[in-house]
Amino acid sequence: MSGSIQVPIPANEPVLSYAPGTSEREELAAKVKEMAGKQIEAAPIIGGKEIKTGDVRESTIPHNHSHKIGTWHAAGKKEVNDAIAASQLARKDWATWKWEDRAAVWLKAAELLATSWRSTINAATMLCQSKTSHQAEIDAACELIDFFRFNAYFAERLYEDQPLSPEGIWNRVEYRELEGYVFAVSPFNFTSIAGNLSSAPAMMGNTVVWKPASSTVYSGYLLMKLFEEAGMPPGVVNFVPGSAGTVGPIALTDPSLAGIHFTGSTGVFQHMWKTVGDNINNYKSYPRVVGETGGKDFILAHPSSDRDALRTAIIRGAFEYQGQKCSAASRAYIPESVWKDIKDDLLHEVSEIKMGDVADYSNFMGAVIDKSAYDTIVEFIDSADASEDATILVGGDYDESEGYFIRPTIIEAHTPDFRTICEEIFGPVMTVYIYPDKKWSEIIELVDGTSPYALTGAVFSQDRRAVREAMTGLRHAAGNFYINDKPTGAVVGQQPFGGARASGTNDKAGSMLNLIRWVSARTIKENFAPDTKYRYPYMG
Repeated sequence: MSGSIQVPIPANEPVLSYAPGTSEREELAAKVKEMAGKQIEAAPIIGGKEIKTGDVRESTIPHNHSHKIGTWHAAGKKEVNDAIAASQLARKDWATWKWEDRAAVWLKAAELLATSWRSTINAATMLCQSKTSHQAEIDAACELIDFFRFNAYFAERLYEDQPLSPEGIWNRVEYRELEGYVFAVSPFNFTSIAGNLSSAPAMMGNTVVWKPASSTVYSGYLLMKLFEEAGMPPGVVNFVPGSAGTVGPIALTDPSLAGIHFTGSTGVFQHMWKTVGDNINNYKSYPRVVGETGGKDFILAHPSSDRDALRTAIIRGAFEYQGQKCSAASRAYIPESVWKDIKDDLLHEVSEIKMGDVADYSNFMGAVIDKSAYDTIVEFIDSADASEDATILVGGDYDESEGYFIRPTIIEAHTPDFRTICEEIFGPVMTVYIYPDKKWSEIIELVDGTSPYALTGAVFSQDRRAVREAMTGLRHAAGNFYINDKPTGAVVGQQPFGGARASGTNDKAGSMLNLIRWVSARTIKENFAPDTKYRYPYMG
């Protein structure tokens, strides 16, 4: 395919402030109220048709779990098989579209999301995932708009990459779709990730079977409606909500499986990869496996750290969106001198963080996503409270009577291997470890070896030599490495996102590196003056 046609050069979508008195705040508040006051009925969308299976589940608000905002029909075995068949039927046409025609669908989706759909998708994310207006805006609006626009731009650049052609020969590369379907499995925490996991392979000519997280079928269903309004043909993306035990075994073992686009837990991803390995003889082609999984993301402070910047990074990095970001800071290593300077102010500010209904714009935090997450996080807090090897410095309180609320919590670990500094929690829990100022080199080694993950990390220092030492010693400890900034908030086109080790395949969502995984190249050599005799000159 040719890259001669140019898509508009993208720029990151501006983040609306939702400050008091702004029109966007008024519009969003009205949309949240409207959507909270009614219920939607979501269902699998297969080949462009909604399938009401009768196996009905509920969508509720995490910060008010008695408030139902919708129901959804779960897919069964038949629906999963139908989705696979629909994807294969649609691929015959979709793959023949010029790349710019496919890109146009997602560029239109970006424009719709930036305008008429913005408040709807943001409100859905606030209600379904308990995100504040700011967290919804940077996720469901800005990042997803950026994914659509930048992926079109990166696709153009990829298609333009062609080999050399000496005189008399024309060499070229055709970037084909994968021969089969891509199974996209999205997490609850980012609407933008759900949109990108399904749309990025589709933009490259593939068709997709998309399983959303059960807790976020509500927002996922609305994304499908956005795709359809943007002109996505039936069957290009098939929306298949349902239990993992029903959808996964079928989608992962079908001979037409060509790729997996996954974000979620390390354990689930490893199980998926093992399933692929166990069935490798059954597939038409070797499936592409792309995954972004867990993290135990760190903040490492040097004695020269800017105290105010460090304190702010800890609070925002650990507690924005209730710590439910793959990139959220959950362990911090702080020198004794710095801890002495920031401890009181840090604990005081954390103790004053407001949490509650995200429709109240004075709240910094909402609730964690569901009962299962709540119970897991509470168990970590309780174990720390009962241990002699740790002290809860602030927070540690929780209440599920109305919503799944957990106060932002800071734990001091007295040993460097305490479980909350080693294990992924995925909640508003930060563990700090205080080290002697002179142990900088040793602490770098400790940070590198403590966790199996390698997603994000940050170093705070005004000493460039110390920064260089940390960058070298932590070379493989984080796929996204931050200097004097919190380890969250990667921006499409600026900081391609992904990590290695137990954090995934590091295929960098929001860059050309990810899109390369969704094409299969064919090299074509055309000889305009082929040889007509078999004998070579040396044979004379």
